[in-house]
Amino acid sequence: MSSFKPARPSRPSGARAGFVMAVASMSTVQLGSALTVPLFDRLSALGTAGLRLGWAGLLLLVLVRPRRRDFARGDLPACVALGVASAGMMLFFMLALPHLPLGTASALEFLGPLAVSLYGPGHGRRAWTAAAALGVVLLTEPWHGGLDPLGTGFALGAAACWAAYILLTQRVGDRVTGLKGLAVSMPVAGVIAVLVSAPTLATHVTWPALWTMLALAVLSPVLPFALEFLALRRLTTSAFGTMMSLEPAIALLIGFLVLGQRPGLAPAAGVACVVVAGIGVTRTGDRRAEPAPAATPAASSSSRQPCVQEVS
Repeated sequence: MSSFKPARPSRPSGARAGFVMAVASMSTVQLGSALTVPLFDRLSALGTAGLRLGWAGLLLLVLVRPRRRDFARGDLPACVALGVASAGMMLFFMLALPHLPLGTASALEFLGPLAVSLYGPGHGRRAWTAAAALGVVLLTEPWHGGLDPLGTGFALGAAACWAAYILLTQRVGDRVTGLKGLAVSMPVAGVIAVLVSAPTLATHVTWPALWTMLALAVLSPVLPFALEFLALRRLTTSAFGTMMSLEPAIALLIGFLVLGQRPGLAPAAGVACVVVAGIGVTRTGDRRAEPAPAATPAASSSSRQPCVQEVS
């Protein structure tokens, strides 16, 4: 006698849910960056990055409390590598902001995810990648020749770290349950950032600034990094990388609203291009779980499988 299972309520596709998480992540990142800029005069760009990552690492370590038994062989080195990439991404980007407008710095940093989307797995996204690349060119307006070389170098360093961050985040997220991987990588990033910024913090930090950076650390990077962990369980790295094309547009908007940085016609056209690319990629970016292999007598019931199923 066959059993009857009632139909489950329909849920948003993995790509759509991942899209919402990614947009929320990008919005909080850029808002946190914009709110941090006024503190540069008191703490410097390096000091603000160090405090944000230091607080973020401490918060996640206390809230999630990862244990050694939560990780299989090879997981912890991947988490440490992710922490190094996270620190580089944040430090380089914050160092670029005193030299470049928020939208321009984000557009250059986006070259990292763009490279992942172009060369990563997946098909049918080259048109969206081309649209995103055109948007970045329009946002940066290289024909004017006015980009600050130092700021550009810092933004490109952040781009390289962001590419590594995407690949490592998906690997750690697939192998480690919940946010335990993030609770290891973020303290690593925090230690690196605090050590690098220690000379600046020793002479500039004050108690009010310390508590202000605690609040900003929750807004960014704790919340966005957690959202990205969950998004990358629903999306391929190529889809996620192209979807990050929305970040320069979000940065341009927040830079205008919070910092009064007004874009010209070309950057506005660039916004349209990256928005089209970000929306289009969600139609082809869902990660599909491969069929599980047939059980064998030698298989252990405790074997770990990649975690590509949707997470509530």
